[in-house]
Amino acid sequence: MRPALILPLLLAACTTDPTNPGQPVFAPLAALSDPAQAQNRGQVEIIVKSNYDAIRRDIIAGGGPALIAAMDAAGVPYQDRPTRMIQLQSNSRLYAANPSALITALLIYGS
Repeated sequence: MRPALILPLLLAACTTDPTNPGQPVFAPLAALSDPAQAQNRGQVEIIVKSNYDAIRRDIIAGGGPALIAAMDAAGVPYQDRPTRMIQLQSNSRLYAANPSALITALLIYGS
């Protein structure tokens, strides 16, 4: 009897809707269907790719103007930025090899 009661609750929490703001994992997929998200992703991508080396240095240093500009474009909330910078530092080796991973992380942090 318990599984019959719990299952609807679990299913209600799951969605495959890429535009659902409650599912930050799907935020990069929202750009496929939402023009505003696509434009936002494009802005973040341009900033990251044109300032990639400076952003990587800023991540290692714990902040800097290039990283702040990328976070501004991604819409990362100000109160979350210290935590996000620590997360970026802990994954800095991943971002050193893959700028797309950095772009995706910033977009998820901003959603």
